[in-house]
Amino acid sequence: MKLAFIIDPIQNLDPCHDTSVAMMEAACILGHEVWITQVNHLSVVDNAAWGHLERVEIIPVELLEGGYKAANPWYKLSDKTNICLNAMDAVFMRTDPPVNDVYLYATYILDYIDQNKTLVVNSPKGIRDANEKMYALQFTQAIPETIVSADKHLIRKFVEDKGAAVLKPLGNKAGEGILFLEPGDRNFNSIVELSTLRGRVPVMLQTFLPEAKQGDKRIILLDGEPMGALNRLSAPGEFRNNMAAGGTVAQTEITPREREICTQLAKTLQEDGLIFVGIDIIGGYLTEVNVTSPTGIREIDRFSNTSLGKKVIEWIEQATRNHK
Repeated sequence: MKLAFIIDPIQNLDPCHDTSVAMMEAACILGHEVWITQVNHLSVVDNAAWGHLERVEIIPVELLEGGYKAANPWYKLSDKTNICLNAMDAVFMRTDPPVNDVYLYATYILDYIDQNKTLVVNSPKGIRDANEKMYALQFTQAIPETIVSADKHLIRKFVEDKGAAVLKPLGNKAGEGILFLEPGDRNFNSIVELSTLRGRVPVMLQTFLPEAKQGDKRIILLDGEPMGALNRLSAPGEFRNNMAAGGTVAQTEITPREREICTQLAKTLQEDGLIFVGIDIIGGYLTEVNVTSPTGIREIDRFSNTSLGKKVIEWIEQATRNHK
């Protein structure tokens, strides 16, 4: 196969952590051509999506007792070539959020890939429709009590009714801007005004789940089916469990309740073309659905002695055969 990955600059990726690298590495091991590009190297010409692509060879990481070790350098690049993306068997949209204008415009360009020739992971329309906070709201039996609003009075009432809540900006990533709110906080009004840009931008409020102390579970789904999971634990003095906020990771299992949540999501994810997804669960409640560039494969592989990247590429092999 010929596979294209739209990623952030490759020199900025961490081969020992990054899920995109894990998938590209697996594709190279399985003998496929792997090409990379960035969103600012995409174009539409003659009603088709094109990209300035570089073929890349990934040197596999080694799993040692202390973790992964990467070669230096860990990748080799060819010269850039302008290629129609319809020539690819699959294209992976793996640029990190935020989902800003640049990101959205890239998804519009990807709409001009011929879906009869090339599989796009994840669907450009699916990514646009699936805000990673808002998307979870439709699964009412899975989520904690939640509101979305820019109204300071409504936000205050929710926090007072619940005793405590977590405020989440709708467009951020990696725990950025997530705040813990209590009714008696003397900074309450300032926090809400700053977060909502003085009532102009809505935010999400979810009732605080004390089980967050036991971790925030990331479950990776492939075509609606759970592949594996890891537990993220907060750093000392921090209530956020995100790895980017200093959190650590631990081995975990997927519970029957969590499998039930995955089942609730599966059909909708498939209908929306959201093939590779990471969901976050705290205390048996779905809190987010990550569709842009969900991560966690390296950590799950390290704990479970698996190769989820290989499973993804093998699924792509089968899906592209069926696709054509």
